[in-house]
Amino acid sequence: MRKDLVIIPEDRPGVVAELGETLGEAGINIEAISAFTGQGKGIVHLLVDKAEEALEVLQGAGFDVRAARRVVVVPLPDEPGHLGRATRTLADAGINIEQAYIAGGSRLVIVCDEVDRAKELLGVE
Repeated sequence: MRKDLVIIPEDRPGVVAELGETLGEAGINIEAISAFTGQGKGIVHLLVDKAEEALEVLQGAGFDVRAARRVVVVPLPDEPGHLGRATRTLADAGINIEQAYIAGGSRLVIVCDEVDRAKELLGVE
């Protein structure tokens, strides 16, 4: 099961490097990352290949992991219009997208209020 891990670190140099090193040393691959800062804190979203292990490793290393949320991962052709079509399908079904970002291999990662229904509508497992 895919999960979006949400980490809230201090806003300081080296945090992303520490995340990468910690997960790399544990043999966990980062498939996508979204990171930004504001008001002295960072917000990092990670998609990894081993979510449960990553959760334990990151917490054990002292990272403030605030959430591990189920996601929909949708392969998208790297061509104009596909993001709009996929997200329009969810919008027309009344599904709210709470977070979205692109992972390697042109995959759309979506955190939403109805994960199972979104997967069904978008034809993914």
